[in-house]
Amino acid sequence: MSKSPEIEVPHHCWPGMAAAVLAMIFSTVAGAIEDPLKASIATSTLNNQQEAKTQTRIEGLNDKTGIMLEEYQQLSRELEVLQTYNTQLQKLVNSQQEEKQSIQEQMSNLEATQREIVPLMLRMVNSLQEFVAVDHPFLPEERQLRVTQLQELMDRADVSIGEKYRRVLEAYQIEMEYGRTIEAYRGELNTNNSTRTVDFLRIGRVGLYYQTLDRLEVGQWDTAAGGWQTLADDYKLPIRKGLRIARKQSAPDLLYLPVPTAQAVAP
Repeated sequence: MSKSPEIEVPHHCWPGMAAAVLAMIFSTVAGAIEDPLKASIATSTLNNQQEAKTQTRIEGLNDKTGIMLEEYQQLSRELEVLQTYNTQLQKLVNSQQEEKQSIQEQMSNLEATQREIVPLMLRMVNSLQEFVAVDHPFLPEERQLRVTQLQELMDRADVSIGEKYRRVLEAYQIEMEYGRTIEAYRGELNTNNSTRTVDFLRIGRVGLYYQTLDRLEVGQWDTAAGGWQTLADDYKLPIRKGLRIARKQSAPDLLYLPVPTAQAVAP
């Protein structure tokens, strides 16, 4: 059996060979170490990139969440306002329904009231006409005209029931005021088939007197006789004084004048 040839290395070459062998070993070890380091760096870099992307997504989600939260809060406020408005609106609707029902009831009652008040007003106007006819004959044209206008007013369709009633009450109020006032006015006196212009003195409804313009004659309305009666000269001064008081030309004072006696009214 043959042997492999042996190679002899000179002793002086051993250090160089050892260095080459060590360099080759170090290169192999360095290569083995460098590959995991690069992989670790690459992995770390990739993780950082992914983390950055994740952070970006989180920030984006946070922004969207903030916007959505703001929108939610805004919608919540609007919903609360609408609920409050709807509640108040419902109260108004309920109130209007109640008012409508009340008006309908009032209209129904008004129709019944009108049926009752129209005959009442007609009776009031007729009573006023009768009263003016039998009362002292002061301001006869004015008072009779007022009654005539009321009678015409009752037949007008363009005047409301309320206005008619107001005018009737106004006429009664005027007649009531005559009983609490004193008045002087100039008018026509019809006596003995003659007409004269005289000054009339009305003291409430107690007495009605006259004085001719020449102040030579005075008289009073006699309720019992239903006509004018001439008075004695003693009453000229009191009547003249009463005329001045009524015209606010003199201060109020006592007047000594004859007063017609009250007449009993037959039942």
